[in-house]
Amino acid sequence: MDYKDIKYLEDKVILEGVKNFNIKQILECGQCFRWDKVGEMNYIIVAFGKVLEILQEEDKVTFLNTNKEDFEKIWFKYFDLDRDYDAIKAALSFDDTLKSSVEYGYGIRLINQEAFELLISFIISARNSIPSIKKTILKISQRWGNEIQYKGNIYYTFPTPEMLKDATEDEIRETGASFRSKYIVDTVKNVNDDLNNPDGTYNLERIISLSDDECHTALQAFKGVGAKVADCIMLFSMGKQSAFPVDVWVKRAMMHFYNAEEGSLNKIRIFGRTKFGQYAGFAQQYLFYYARENGIKL
Repeated sequence: MDYKDIKYLEDKVILEGVKNFNIKQILECGQCFRWDKVGEMNYIIVAFGKVLEILQEEDKVTFLNTNKEDFEKIWFKYFDLDRDYDAIKAALSFDDTLKSSVEYGYGIRLINQEAFELLISFIISARNSIPSIKKTILKISQRWGNEIQYKGNIYYTFPTPEMLKDATEDEIRETGASFRSKYIVDTVKNVNDDLNNPDGTYNLERIISLSDDECHTALQAFKGVGAKVADCIMLFSMGKQSAFPVDVWVKRAMMHFYNAEEGSLNKIRIFGRTKFGQYAGFAQQYLFYYARENGIKL
């Protein structure tokens, strides 16, 4: 366990003696879009139909607006708290570059998000900036999600496939989704059509149950989902840790530090998966954060 003690109070949960946990690094390393920064080391997230506030003071992390039942059912898995990150870091510290990346992003954890939300979110992410992605997801949530009040503010849950089933392409376009709107409408229809068909091409539970390579292929049946987007969805919501999403920062890091051959992102993806094996997804997060925060250039 990456903490020494857990205390359940009426409307909050406190972890003490926490290690390998830095809420800023976790939320700002590109894997999650539904967060607001309240203050230094103080964030609010919306996930799984809930609003959660996180406040970190060194090795003490307080989760506000939750209880024992929700923490054990949702947030424990969400923050990957049953995983030994010391073991992962030791396995990845076999070269100086990764060792430096791991030390720099010491508090990064892979978070386990809801699959449908991630599918739509990463379709939106294609050729897009993080502020724009966040804005479009928020507008979709405001229009079709449910309201939740917390500390006098209104937050919105991400809509379920059923809640989005009558949304038109024009309506989606109004959220800023641009050319991706048609992919979103198509994806919503396909997910709804196969929602109760366990063998359906677009049944997300079936896709989650597949092996890593089969999952990667299956996700690309959705329009707007290529290799990189599929890797993000399976890594951040489907528990497939061998995924290795390659964006511009990861490409730069792999070419800068590992002399990866200039070429397709897919070649670098294969190179990364081969080099880092079962820990490829963790390596990707450490390298991405290290490269982006330090402005690595070729």
